[in-house]
Amino acid sequence: MKTLIEIHVLQNFAPSNLNRDDTGAPKDAFFGGTRRARVSSQCDKRAVREYFKAENDGYFASRTKRVVDSLIQRIEPKVQGEKNYSQENLEKAITAAINCIGSGDKKVKVEKDKKNGQLKTDVLLFLSNAETDALAAAIEANFNELLKSKISSEVAKTITDSLDGKENKSRLTLDIALFGRMLAVMPEKNQNAACQVAHAISTHAVEREFDFYTAVDDLKPDDTSGADMMGTVEFNSACYYRYAVVDWAKLVENLQGDAELAAKGLRTFLQGFVMAEPTGKQNSFAAHNPPEFVAVMVCHDAAPRNLANAFETAIRAKTGESLTRKSAEALASKGRALETAYPRKSQTFLLNLAKADLGGFGTEQTSLDDVLEATLKAVRG
Repeated sequence: MKTLIEIHVLQNFAPSNLNRDDTGAPKDAFFGGTRRARVSSQCDKRAVREYFKAENDGYFASRTKRVVDSLIQRIEPKVQGEKNYSQENLEKAITAAINCIGSGDKKVKVEKDKKNGQLKTDVLLFLSNAETDALAAAIEANFNELLKSKISSEVAKTITDSLDGKENKSRLTLDIALFGRMLAVMPEKNQNAACQVAHAISTHAVEREFDFYTAVDDLKPDDTSGADMMGTVEFNSACYYRYAVVDWAKLVENLQGDAELAAKGLRTFLQGFVMAEPTGKQNSFAAHNPPEFVAVMVCHDAAPRNLANAFETAIRAKTGESLTRKSAEALASKGRALETAYPRKSQTFLLNLAKADLGGFGTEQTSLDDVLEATLKAVRG
């Protein structure tokens, strides 16, 4: 029986620029005939991954081109003063090892940055700390062999096999299990994601606004007037609808059948999805506004259901009305209508700080912890 966990969040941010486009303006999208504020799914997932790092004792992966530096930091303290372990040889052995990674003619390449001379891979590698530790150990064990001009196929296989988070439970991470990874040079190490995340959009139409700012030289003579720097920053204020769905069976599969680890990971993801915030321009705007409406649905043998069409007609709040409350009521109305037309076996748990009239849509809880506990109980039966 397929089980899906969907999370629907309404989050009203004060004036902010959480996720910028290439011009520095807040991202947006055209939806339902009007311009909407938008936060990309990549931005949301990045915020959640950063939340993992703070909450999971290093149980996360790093996406980087600077794996050479990570390997040097792991190997160098262990081998200082030993024969052959000069800085030059260390970099040579690590480079040779990384150049073994790949399948067929597709190999990772280490290149020297033209600006600063730093050694970087030509592609981003998404590796767990445990995988990087295992790669470092494989390099240490085969150090002299890696210094040779021609490396044996056995050593090359040892190097590649060290990156076996997909097969070795101890080297798995929650973010890879949830969001997947794609390594073009090693398709056998790819991981299909257990989670899908939508772009967040505002439930209402928005217009861009501009903050004109000036800066004054603190040491300027008193008889001199005027600003010494000026400019503009674009921003908006929006109530965002945010949505994600997790395939429980796929999450357990990605974590090598460890249901306890999957349950911990699901709870952390749901909590992170609610609590984590994009960091764009927060030093300038400090828009730290927790969601006031959260609905988590546990669905069995059903297709996922994004409720963004509840806002196809942009929400308009009159004077004295709450935009979040009206958005929550529209979301609940759409959810009930779809449930009538396309019934699903599901349970819905709510955090309704907006005090919206939901017409029997779901079971309200008093705290996020209560929502998460009820969700995990429903998932695991």
